[in-house]
Amino acid sequence: MLKAVILIRGPQKGTRFRPLSFEVPKPLFPVAGVPMLQHHIEACAQVPNMKEILLVGFYQPNEELNRFLSAAQQDFKVSIRYLQEYAALGTGGGIYHFRDQILSGSPEAFFVLNADVCSEFPLMDMLKFQKEHGDAHSFIILGTTANRKQSLNYGCIVENEQSCEVLHYVEKPSTFVSDIINCGIYLFTPEIFQHIGGVFQKNQQDLMLDEQSNGWQRAEAIRLEQDIFTALAGQGKLYVYKTDRFWSQIKSAGSAIYASRLYLNQYHKTHPERLAENKEGGPKICGNVYVHPTANIDPTAVLGPNVSIGTGVTIGAGVRVRESIILHGATLQDHSCVLNSIVGWESTIGKWARVEGTPSDPNPNDPYSKIDSETLFRDGKLTPSITILGCNVTIPSEVIILNSIVLPHKDLNRSFKNQIIL
Repeated sequence: MLKAVILIRGPQKGTRFRPLSFEVPKPLFPVAGVPMLQHHIEACAQVPNMKEILLVGFYQPNEELNRFLSAAQQDFKVSIRYLQEYAALGTGGGIYHFRDQILSGSPEAFFVLNADVCSEFPLMDMLKFQKEHGDAHSFIILGTTANRKQSLNYGCIVENEQSCEVLHYVEKPSTFVSDIINCGIYLFTPEIFQHIGGVFQKNQQDLMLDEQSNGWQRAEAIRLEQDIFTALAGQGKLYVYKTDRFWSQIKSAGSAIYASRLYLNQYHKTHPERLAENKEGGPKICGNVYVHPTANIDPTAVLGPNVSIGTGVTIGAGVRVRESIILHGATLQDHSCVLNSIVGWESTIGKWARVEGTPSDPNPNDPYSKIDSETLFRDGKLTPSITILGCNVTIPSEVIILNSIVLPHKDLNRSFKNQIIL
């Protein structure tokens, strides 16, 4: 029997995802037409013998999360539960805190997935790899190849090329260590809790000396990457399974458009029914496009490639949308143009208006390039990136909004370029 744990973190994480994370918890943000988390759950539910999927994080239980969980339970016919941490306990502390829940029913192994990655999730391949490498109690990290410069932004893995054993692990090194990076997807056996428990006890002892601190909370904050993997490397317990399939982090709103492109492309194999087609009396579709059945789209509109249209969206005559996510209830009036942008819930774009951003895609000429998690500002200026309209933003007719971030509930009255509009 197997289980899966998805780490969804909490509200003070995902700050780079604002203003979109003001309206919806980041793990429920729609990517390629479905909540980000649903891609993880779909992959886990396809693994034979998967008995339960646990979400661990420190969001307050809210209506949106509850609605998503009950819908997912019905769709995937597998038990899905949310376990709320009392504070941010880190990637290792959360699973250690809920170890009894994870181990109930005696699973022989369990997956741990970070919610902010998009991937083809080769979970079956990882299971097969675990049987072939090390002993039955070995732990597997999913790894992929990055270029030398970008590898410094991730956990770096030095492997034994013959056995794939992890010899050395460094989280975000300051100089080049290895071009194999940690994908944030793991396969553990229950033995991992002995190692996390060892770190917990050491933390407790360290904190005994420091009377003033809130010892329990601090002792339970454990990071898998720095506290566990670094110590396990080179002990014959930790192995890396390298994948050459697609993988990306979803840290910023710009990376959501790139993730959407990767998932829409995958739909050809996994969910062809989710991809829109050119039909008589329908809009012109170029490339991969997801359109929710409730959207109302004029037949003269042109959509794609890489466009995702949410529930109840209205798109007028002659509208052009490319490389964008249009969230539910938005209205794009006649002849407006939306490129490399995310249009927020219930927002309106006036006639002949143009909303455009700069894509933050990986270098297309480098097969190992990953998306850069750009800082918002560089040299005192806003880094050009995708344009984001928060919820309920109104853009008037015949203006241009370029490389800007517009916070929710704004009525704009002129054009803007390279600005955050508060």
